[in-house]
Amino acid sequence: MAYWLVKTEPGSWSWDDQVKKDVEGWDGVRNHQAAKNLRTMKIGDKAFFYHSVNEKRIVGIVEVVREFYPDSTDATGKFVQVDFKTVKPFKTPVTLADIKADPRFAELSLLKQSRLSVMPIDDASWATICEMGGVTP
Repeated sequence: MAYWLVKTEPGSWSWDDQVKKDVEGWDGVRNHQAAKNLRTMKIGDKAFFYHSVNEKRIVGIVEVVREFYPDSTDATGKFVQVDFKTVKPFKTPVTLADIKADPRFAELSLLKQSRLSVMPIDDASWATICEMGGVTP
């Protein structure tokens, strides 16, 4: 199993929206590196659900339930999407400031490639961030 972080603008698609739908396609990704990451995801992989823009915090966990397929919002046919199922919310959201303040995350993609919307998370960081959020990995 691999771990990921996916970013969304809560005004467009929020954790509450995800919870209401339970399973939803993650579409609209137009960065080639982020799209490559979507293509790499496998069923059972888990991802942090990150509210970007003003919130900048991890609020929950989702799981890949359908591997990549053509993005229905992309007329060019170049980009893909995956389907995520809601797993659980964080008891305590983990903010970007919390992550920046912790030296264990110095190499985390969230800090090194801050504009990337879909990124891998290493096993140790996954476990630590889950602990910070009050959930079991």
